[in-house]
Amino acid sequence: MKKSKKIILSAMLLALVIILSRFVSIETQFLVISLDFIPIMICAILLGPKYSTLIAVLGDLIGAILFPFGSYFPGFTVSAGIRGLIYGLLLYNKSDKEFSNFNFLIRLIISSVLVLGVVNIFITSFWLNMLYGKAYFAIVATRVTTQVIMLPIQIITVFSLNKFIKPVANKYLLDS
Repeated sequence: MKKSKKIILSAMLLALVIILSRFVSIETQFLVISLDFIPIMICAILLGPKYSTLIAVLGDLIGAILFPFGSYFPGFTVSAGIRGLIYGLLLYNKSDKEFSNFNFLIRLIISSVLVLGVVNIFITSFWLNMLYGKAYFAIVATRVTTQVIMLPIQIITVFSLNKFIKPVANKYLLDS
């Protein structure tokens, strides 16, 4: 894929991240239910870890500056970057041979468990503990339920979207 196509696709996915995270999400002090994982994972699948990390970080920064939910805290940007990196490392296929559906599903499950389990539950709870001074394990307990609910939603959504996105990407985005 040409660099100009990558930049344009990244910009469109970045705009989607901001819209989905700031306008189409449910947010409380400790819980966030959002669909912003979709453009980040699409970016990871099509463009790789550099681009997915970049749009996750920029999505958090731009969203926090233009449409803040509260004061800016850099820990959440670090969590967003780790999320994008994990998705990019596990979902991107550098070779010409595509992942089998089973292989992609296994990678999708592993990346989702790592992000939802480790990053969203433990690391983000640590940032919330630092920010608000609430008990760490109380924050973790409230976040576990949301992440357990989001796990199958995320896996089913991205697995289904991948079946649609790959043929479109091969037809219109990849250089011939």
